Amino acid sequence: MYKIIFCLLLLSTEACSQSPNNNPLKKAPMSASQNKYYSTTSKEKIVLADSVWKQVLSPEVYQIARPFTSAFETSKEVGTFHCAACGNPLFKSTAKFESGCGWPSFFEPITKGSIIYIPDNSLGMQRTEVECGKCKGHLGHVFEDGPPPTGLRYCINGVVLSLEK
Repeated sequence: MYKIIFCLLLLSTEACSQSPNNNPLKKAPMSASQNKYYSTTSKEKIVLADSVWKQVLSPEVYQIARPFTSAFETSKEVGTFHCAACGNPLFKSTAKFESGCGWPSFFEPITKGSIIYIPDNSLGMQRTEVECGKCKGHLGHVFEDGPPPTGLRYCINGVVLSLEK
């Protein structure tokens, strides 16, 4: 988990430092040297208030690393959710449900071809990764603990979604 957060922090810092004018949230991320909690050697657990994480992480990393931060997680807006990278239609709002997992959840994609399924055995778990069927961008994972009619829960990172109302 810490390796993922470190990689996301590193990528976000690098991307924002190269083109600060492209950051829509206009908040520069803290560098690793400014983040007193960042350490490549410490094995101590870090327990911080969400407000502290929001100050320490870039907006992009915060939305990915901290659950329950996506605007789409509790959104009741009606429309079609698209891949934010390529515009591919992925899910209808009628397939969205409150799973309590902290990420937007859906019980079925718009079409079978809108999603690609890939076995994911990383982090000591057996999961199924889902990618965009058009651009192969990582969307999240699908689990077999969802509601009827499919019994599936597509747990999707809200950062990679756009909503057409």
